Amino acid sequence: MELDEAVEQCHEAWRAFVTGDPGPAQAVFSHGDDVTLANPWGPPWRGWAQVSQALASAAARYRDGQMLSHDEVSRHVSADLACLLETERFLARVGDRAEAIPFALRVTTVYRREGLDWRLVHRHADAITTPQLSDIALGLGYLSG
Repeated sequence: MELDEAVEQCHEAWRAFVTGDPGPAQAVFSHGDDVTLANPWGPPWRGWAQVSQALASAAARYRDGQMLSHDEVSRHVSADLACLLETERFLARVGDRAEAIPFALRVTTVYRREGLDWRLVHRHADAITTPQLSDIALGLGYLSG
C-alpha cells in the first residue's frame, strides 16, 4: 500500500471513530510494542495493548459524529518513515449531550513502512489549533508586568 492510500485509510478510520467505532482506527495502527498514542482524553500510551484500550475508551465517548475535514499542514517522508501534521475538524455528541459539539484537533501522525504497507506508529492529537499565550499554554495563567 502506498502512503497516500494509508493516509486515506487512516482518514476513513477517524470518520468511523467519531461515531464511536474504534475498530478501523485500531486496524491502521502497528501492533508493536513501540506504538504510541497521545490523545486529548488522557496520558500518552505505549505498546499495542495500551494503545488499543485507549482507542476503545476514547471512541466510546463519541456518538453520531461527522468528520468535516483533514487539513494537511505538512508532510515529511523518507524511505521508511512519514510524518504528517494535520488539523482535523469534526462534530460529535459526547457523553449524554443532546447536541453535537464542534472539535478541532492539531494532529501529528507518524507512519512506518512495515513490509509492503504503511502503519501508524504514533499519533498525537490535542485541541491547540489557535495561537496561545505561552503562559496560558503552560498552565501558568496570565502573568502581568
